[in-house]
Amino acid sequence: MLYILYGEDDFSLRQALEKIKGDLGDQEALATNTTVLEGGQLAVDQLRMAAETVPFLADKRLVVIDGLLARYEPKAKSGRRKKNSDKPASRSDYKPFSDYLSKVPETAVVVLVDGEIKGNNPLLGELKGKARVMSFSPLQKERLREWMQKRVAERGGAIAPSAMVLLEKLVGGNLWVMASEIDKLVSFTAGRLIEEEDVRQVVSFFQEASVFDLIDVICEFRTGKAEELLQQLLGRGASPAFLLVMLTRQVRGMLRVKELRGQRKPMGEMMRLLEMGEYALRRTLEQSSRYSPERLKEVYHRLLETDLAIKRGRYNAELALDILVAELCQRQKTAAS
Repeated sequence: MLYILYGEDDFSLRQALEKIKGDLGDQEALATNTTVLEGGQLAVDQLRMAAETVPFLADKRLVVIDGLLARYEPKAKSGRRKKNSDKPASRSDYKPFSDYLSKVPETAVVVLVDGEIKGNNPLLGELKGKARVMSFSPLQKERLREWMQKRVAERGGAIAPSAMVLLEKLVGGNLWVMASEIDKLVSFTAGRLIEEEDVRQVVSFFQEASVFDLIDVICEFRTGKAEELLQQLLGRGASPAFLLVMLTRQVRGMLRVKELRGQRKPMGEMMRLLEMGEYALRRTLEQSSRYSPERLKEVYHRLLETDLAIKRGRYNAELALDILVAELCQRQKTAAS
């Protein structure tokens, strides 16, 4: 049996993979009869060896291949001169795999697992009629809200519509993050209705949203506003250590976003690599576009120096943050790229 699972919604894809595993019977026996292969450098002989090994005390072997379709994904067109590695895959490249995967042994279940794959992928085209294919696009709008409602109900909770709207705005369509935040909210509310205020208190992205604003005014040299926002955050109970960690993480994220955007990474992959929700990533993308790498590196290094000064006992944490904000807002502005 051959399955193909692909798409940006990695959470739903992994749940589907777990369902396939569950349908194969005793999980302890399956664990000893499971092989995971990396598709990027896989040879057909390696696949054959894994699939044709006789199952040990079980009816089936499970072979999971990660990234085989991506290996034959058509390259994006560009104006630069093509290198050999940019040439589209010829049929002779992927035909050995399509031939073998079309007739896997009865004792084997083979699952191809991939991220976002285009419809013109040649290996996918060859195998579509010979496999059970499941694609997983990111959930949006009504489908995402239905998923959220179901997740809350499965965990024994209930959520107000306004709280769900705020939660969707803050987290977006990253179901790994959404599932974690919903579980925290259900635990926090202990059976009562989840309200907007619960989301504000529990969901980490709400706290991060205020840090975005503080980073903005620091990078824009707005001393008065930066000091005002810092005092507001401290007044709401945010600890200096928390703020320093969040500021450092956000500036580092802005630098990483600039790097990944230069590599033309899609949104879904950036969310996975940076472990950010959609809301946080969109804010970081927008924010990073306004500042030069030099300015961001300057802020980042001063944050690290402040952390070191606190750990060495030169200043208490709150005073160190006050000094940091004042110094950064007085630096000569670097022209943004």
